[in-house]
Amino acid sequence: MKLPLPLPSRPSTALLAATVLELVVLTGHLAAYPFGIAQERPARRPASDPGPDPRPGLRPLPGSPDAERPVVLLHGFIDNRSVFVLLRRALARHGRRHLASLNYSPLTRDLRTAAELLGRHVEEVCARTGQREVDIVGHSLGGLIARYYVQRLGGDHRVRTLVTLGTPHGGTAVAPGAGIHPIVRQMRGGSPLIEELRRPAPGCRTRFVSFWGELDQVMVPAETACVDHPDLDAVNVRVTGIGHLALPVHPAVATAVREALESQETREGTAPSTGTSSVA
Repeated sequence: MKLPLPLPSRPSTALLAATVLELVVLTGHLAAYPFGIAQERPARRPASDPGPDPRPGLRPLPGSPDAERPVVLLHGFIDNRSVFVLLRRALARHGRRHLASLNYSPLTRDLRTAAELLGRHVEEVCARTGQREVDIVGHSLGGLIARYYVQRLGGDHRVRTLVTLGTPHGGTAVAPGAGIHPIVRQMRGGSPLIEELRRPAPGCRTRFVSFWGELDQVMVPAETACVDHPDLDAVNVRVTGIGHLALPVHPAVATAVREALESQETREGTAPSTGTSSVA
């Protein structure tokens, strides 16, 4: 998975550029934040909507598994669904017909509670769309919530592919002062919840695609955003040149996410595998 993000000439230059981009993204996100506070209402496609472009190679064909399988978008800590505005448009433009966002309360004190909420939301999406499976894209904490749902609450029977963007799969050491919030403590390396996710998960059916950034200053160390579990079918995608906030909005990452969701790899009859790729 190779995409046209420029390789930096010097680490210091790359970090400066990524920091500037993070500030730009943060400014834009603060402007969009109020529009994502309310919970999303299920949308109905107008009868006049012709649906996805049927031309081969451009978009999933109407009725194909990729076009029909819903995508659930799950935001990070103290955030809301507005973070996915650009990614959502990119997926819709390439034929995804069912896109759903979930807001969980910033007052939620236990990641497990948020994972249970996600499970109920997935069931509602499946009932509404008539589909048996969904894909999930989770940014930061959202990816960890989705992983807990898949790995510990039986969500692998509903989730075909889980894409995580800058998610602390191994726990992060950043922002020690923020540990006053219980969920932040759960995201720390060595926390009971992180150790729970290290437990065996035989037969887990979900494919994992984890995007991790070399310049992600929220993931400490950066590689903690990689999925490292012997029972999970996982690919870790290294992203160069951008930081934590830019992961859900950068067009190159959006393209890579779409390609990961459209992968025709099957789960049946295959053993778990791990691998690496890059967005560079």
